[in-house]
Amino acid sequence: MSAPVTLKFDNKVAIITLNRPDVLNAINEDMLPPWVDALEECRTNPDVAVIVVTGAGEAFCRGGDTTKLGAHTMPAPPEIKDQFWERLHRIPKKLAEIDKPVIAAVNGLASGAGVDVSLQCDIRFAARSSIFRVSYTAFGLVPGNGGTYFLPRIVGEAKALELFFSAEPITAEEALNIGMVNQVFDDDELMPRSLAFAHSIAERAPLAMKLVKRAVKQSQAMDLNTHLDMVSSHMLITRPSEDHAEAIKAYEEGRKPVFKGK
Repeated sequence: MSAPVTLKFDNKVAIITLNRPDVLNAINEDMLPPWVDALEECRTNPDVAVIVVTGAGEAFCRGGDTTKLGAHTMPAPPEIKDQFWERLHRIPKKLAEIDKPVIAAVNGLASGAGVDVSLQCDIRFAARSSIFRVSYTAFGLVPGNGGTYFLPRIVGEAKALELFFSAEPITAEEALNIGMVNQVFDDDELMPRSLAFAHSIAERAPLAMKLVKRAVKQSQAMDLNTHLDMVSSHMLITRPSEDHAEAIKAYEEGRKPVFKGK
């Protein structure tokens, strides 16, 4: 039996693949431990600079496994809470601990919690044939995997509410137009182009990349003065760093910099 989540390495890039293609990579509880383990491996491995998340087969992720939904499988309220807070929510919580860039390469369908998984990533690239559906209200549910946190921050409150209320699918081009994805590629170019981008940024100064991501994420909950105070402190770390010295030396010598650090 294949692992429900796989992890492989391509130089400095880690590729996490949701691997239940027979059910369009629907999320079940068996996926969560290896998924969290893969993210933790990427977080702590000094040889990993960038993470790419994708789906096996013809879909990115269709959302939650519907065999566990409906009145005929109704758990008690405390169990419902635990299913999310203690299990499914381990993924966005773990991603929030990762200072490295995380890219979603969305192939095919992303629906419900599958959309949320893409939104949890820093950058989203989509195959031209991919479809996004924020489907929760069509099933009488609320977005349970962070969608109401991430989507308004990415596309704005009004557009997010439109997508939540309508529960209608949108194309990759429509997702691009509203800023939900960064770029759209032909289907056969999705992974090559996503990996090419990942490899290009994997060569950037790792300390600066880490602090830039922190600064952007933390700015969402800061006023301007607090944010400027923080980034001036970040400059105290990056300005005397070996990464900065190497970048300037390489620029002066007309060569590509080689960074050592994590």
